[in-house]
Amino acid sequence: MALNEGSTAPDFRLPADDGTEFSLSDCSEPVLLVFYPGDNTPVCTAQLCDYRDNISAFQGLGIKVVGISKDDRASHQAFKEKHNLPFALLTDSDCSVAEKFGARSLMGGMKRGVVLIGADNKVLYSHIESVALFKRSAEELKDVLQKLKQEGKV
Repeated sequence: MALNEGSTAPDFRLPADDGTEFSLSDCSEPVLLVFYPGDNTPVCTAQLCDYRDNISAFQGLGIKVVGISKDDRASHQAFKEKHNLPFALLTDSDCSVAEKFGARSLMGGMKRGVVLIGADNKVLYSHIESVALFKRSAEELKDVLQKLKQEGKV
């Protein structure tokens, strides 16, 4: 079940591609969680490379981007290096975090989705795709984020 805007995001701790652990509660800035089915798949690669190419727009709004999939650390490291991704990739091997955010598929895998969590740990925006072939482009997200910024939420 997807979280509603304004609800409190559940805290979580997941291993990152660099060997550290990422915890939502340790973040003092807004975080864009990018749930995606898998490393090196065509749509996921296109989506994450789009976010890479537009990272300055996210950073300009003070937003930290974090990718989350079931893939392990070695897969994330190779994927990140191959595509020069400037953000952390986290491993949610059992999709338990994805489930908390409404991004677990019926078949036990990961749905594609984006969830923006404010510095106050409130959900500011959530969009979980019903079909994995669709994705939020960086341009679409920038429009949403700019609107949230104008409203004083980011």
